[in-house]
Amino acid sequence: MGKKIKVKPGKEQSKIAFFVGIVFCLIGLFVIIPTAGPFGIFWTVMAVIMTVTHGKNAFTEDGISTHEIVIENNDLMKNEKFMKDIAEKIKDEDYVYISDSKKRLEEIKLLYENGLMTKEEYEDKRKSIIADI
Repeated sequence: MGKKIKVKPGKEQSKIAFFVGIVFCLIGLFVIIPTAGPFGIFWTVMAVIMTVTHGKNAFTEDGISTHEIVIENNDLMKNEKFMKDIAEKIKDEDYVYISDSKKRLEEIKLLYENGLMTKEEYEDKRKSIIADI
């Protein structure tokens, strides 16, 4: 069986959805129920459920998960390429792979040793790569 990860929306997103939900609840109560009858009741109930869910996520620590991610094969977590793909997808700019930096340092060293870049260019690039770690 895979690993399950439950995901909640962020606090700011939930605050916006909460206030929008209040507007939809009011529209449901004062406009849609009087004009659309049963559909209006359905609309308003759904708006209340969404508003309460987002209110709980926005204003409490134990919010309600809105999504679930299932990782079927935990062996994938050991695969470096898989982890790189995940990091790119979540856009975590603070996460840098040491092996990538090591590879880049080796590449620029080869360029310098083969006369394809100056000592100044090599030092600048080396400092840049190290600063990214």
